[in-house]
Amino acid sequence: MKVAFAYEFEPAAETSVPQLNTAYPLVLDLDGTLLRTDLLLEAILQYLKREPLGVFLLFMWALRGVAHLKRQVAARTELAVDLLPINEPLAAYAREAAETGRPVIAATAANRHLAERVCARFGFISEVLASCDRVNLKGARKARALRAKFPGGYAYAGDAAADLPVWREAAFGIFAGKDRRLLDRLSDLTTLEADFSRTPPTARDWFRALRVHQWAKNALIFVPLMLAGHLRELSAWAACTCAFAAMCLAASATYLVNDLFDLDADRQHWNKRSRPFASGTIGIPAGVAAAISLLGAALALAWLGGGLPVLGAITLYCGLTLAYSLHLKRVPVLDVMLLAALFTMRLGAGAIAAQVHLSSWLAVFSMFLFLSLALAKRSTEIGRKSASDSGVSHGRGYVAADAPLVAALGVSSAAAAVLLLVLYLIHEAFGAPIYGSPQLLWASPVFLGLWLGRVWLLCGRGLLHDDPVAFAVTDRASLWLGFGMLASFSSAALIA
Repeated sequence: MKVAFAYEFEPAAETSVPQLNTAYPLVLDLDGTLLRTDLLLEAILQYLKREPLGVFLLFMWALRGVAHLKRQVAARTELAVDLLPINEPLAAYAREAAETGRPVIAATAANRHLAERVCARFGFISEVLASCDRVNLKGARKARALRAKFPGGYAYAGDAAADLPVWREAAFGIFAGKDRRLLDRLSDLTTLEADFSRTPPTARDWFRALRVHQWAKNALIFVPLMLAGHLRELSAWAACTCAFAAMCLAASATYLVNDLFDLDADRQHWNKRSRPFASGTIGIPAGVAAAISLLGAALALAWLGGGLPVLGAITLYCGLTLAYSLHLKRVPVLDVMLLAALFTMRLGAGAIAAQVHLSSWLAVFSMFLFLSLALAKRSTEIGRKSASDSGVSHGRGYVAADAPLVAALGVSSAAAAVLLLVLYLIHEAFGAPIYGSPQLLWASPVFLGLWLGRVWLLCGRGLLHDDPVAFAVTDRASLWLGFGMLASFSSAALIA
C-alpha cells in the first residue's frame, strides 16, 4: 500500500475534467465515514484505561498541537483495528468501485500509524493520505492536499462540517454523516454522487446505553426504610427518593464510562457487540458529554436530598465503579466481590438517607446474594467463551478452566444467602414490632431458594442471560417468585 504523508501542498495547474464521475478517484475519509467511530478518541480511551494519570500528558501534548497529540497517542496504543465498526454500505460501494478500476484513496486526519493499520484492513484502498508528526490533515489543509494531488477532480466521502472545504473543491460529494442539514449544505457546494446517511441515535439507543432497566437495582435504597417500619414518615421517603434518583443517574454515568473504556472487549462479546458505543450507533463525544452531565446531576441531587452523608455514599460508589471499570474487573474473584459490595452500598445509601440503622444480618445477606448473582454472570460468560476457545474471557481475568470453581463459589454463595436470610428472620425480623404475623415470613426463604436454584439450573444449562438483573425482570417465573417473597413480608406486616 502506498502511503503519502501530509504536508503543505501547492496548487497544481488545472487539467481537463472527466465527464463521468466514475472516472474520478474516490477519496474516503475514515473517522465517522468509512469507520463508525473516531480513531483518536478510541486511542485516547485505550490509553487512559491503561494509564489513568496520563490525562495530564494529554494536555501537555495538546499544547504542542493536535498533530503532536495524535502522534503521541498512536505510538502508545495498539487498537484492535479489525474490530472497529465500519459503514458497511459505503465499504461495499467503495469495494465495487475498486473492482471496476476506479482508484480508491483514503484521506484522513488520523495519524499515519493508525491510518496505515486501518486501511490495511480494506484491500480496495490503494493509497493513504494521513496526518504526519507536525501537520494535521483536516479541513482546508486536506482540501489543498487533494486539489494538488488530483487537479482533474475527485469524489470525496465525508461526514462532518470539517469536510465542507474538501467538498467545495470536489467534483462530486458523498455523504456518510447523520446531520441532514449538513447534507443540504453539501448539495449546495457540489454534485451529490451518493448518500450513505446514518440514522442519529434514537431514544431507544440512549435507553440501552444508560441501561435504564438496571435502575431496578436501586430500589434496594428503600429496603432499610421499609424494614425499619418508617413507612409513614414522608421526610424519610422524600430523602430516599432523592437518593434513588441520584443513584440512578450516577449508575447510568458509570455504565457509560464502563462501555467507553471497554470497547474492544465488548466488540468481541457475543451479546455486548451490539451495544450503542461498541457498534458506533452513539459517538464517543456524545457518551463523554452524557456521562459528565449525569454525574454532575447525580452529585447535585444527592447533596440537595441528603446532604454530605448521601453525597459521600454516591461519590464512594462512583469511585469504586470507576476503579472496577479501569482495572478491578480483570482481577478474578475480586471483581465479583466488588460487584456484590456495590449492590450492598445501595442498602447503605438508603439507610443513610432514611437515617435508620442498617442491619448487619441484612448487609451480609446482601453480600452473599449478589455475590452469587455476579458469579452466575461470570459463569455464563466463561461458558459462552469456552464454547469457541479456551482463552481468557474478553475483558475479564477468567479462563475456561475456572468454570468449576466459579460455579462452586456461586452455588455455595446462594446457599449461604438463604441461610443468612433465615438467621436474619430469627434474630431480628421476628422480634421487630413492624410484623404482626412474623410466621408468614418463613415463606421468603423458600421463594428465594427456588429463585436462586432456578438461576443456577439455567446457568448450568447455558440458558441464562449473562445479565441476571435483565433475566430477573423478564423471566415470568422469577417475577412470580419475587412477588411471592414481597407478599410474604407485606402480609407479615399487615396481618395482625
